[in-house]
Amino acid sequence: MKALIEVSPRGSVFAAARAQIVSSQAGKEPDFLLQFESAKTMFSELTAARMDLLDLLKRTGACSVYAVAKAARRNYSNIHTDVKRLLELGLIVRDDNGSVFVPFSEVDIHFALQKAA
Repeated sequence: MKALIEVSPRGSVFAAARAQIVSSQAGKEPDFLLQFESAKTMFSELTAARMDLLDLLKRTGACSVYAVAKAARRNYSNIHTDVKRLLELGLIVRDDNGSVFVPFSEVDIHFALQKAA
C-alpha cells in the first residue's frame, strides 16, 4: 500500500482533483491521501520525531506504544502523544491486540511550488 502526503493550498482543489484523475488513469493512485493547506501546517504535524517514529514502526512491525518508546529511547508520554496524532492522521493503525503499525510500504510527500502570479 502506498500513502501520499501533499500540500494543497486553498483554491487548488480543482488542480488536486485533476491530478488524482490523471494519476488514477495511469494506475498510480495512492491507497491513502493526506493533504495539508500549507507546508507550515504539514511540518507542524509531521515533525522530524514523528517521521522517525514512522520509520521505526515500519522497521520493527506491530508493537505496543511502550515497546515503541523503549526502541526509540524516548519518553513514553511524548511517544504516546505522537502515536495518538499519527493514528488520527491515518498514517499508523492499531490492530485487534492494541499494537500499532504502519500499514504502508511507501509514503511519498509531494510539495508543488506555485507559479508567480
